Amino acid sequence: MKKLMIYMSLIMGLTLSINANAGAQTKKGISKQGKGAIIGGAGGAIVGGLATHSAGGALIGGAIGAGGGYIIGNEARRREEKRKRAARIAWRRAHPNHHYTTTKTTVTKTTTYH
Repeated sequence: MKKLMIYMSLIMGLTLSINANAGAQTKKGISKQGKGAIIGGAGGAIVGGLATHSAGGALIGGAIGAGGGYIIGNEARRREEKRKRAARIAWRRAHPNHHYTTTKTTVTKTTTYH
């Protein structure tokens, strides 16, 4: 029962620290990879600690969870960028005369001397 209370207090402390850090970074924001690593690390630490009943298991579980969360967050970011890119291309195809890119052509006069 004491171990359960210790794990619950660790979970609460981790949750509070994550919330405090998330509030402090509202200006810049946390990347999808960072969010995935935080969530995966916390979940992995909880599962590792409960499965092995040791701090070492919690550390290993946290490390594995953070790595997996980072990979999942990276894939989510790439998927979102791909969707946005496809939306831009579709808009440009639907509005061919509304591109905001302009090109300037210069006319050069060539003079030949005989």
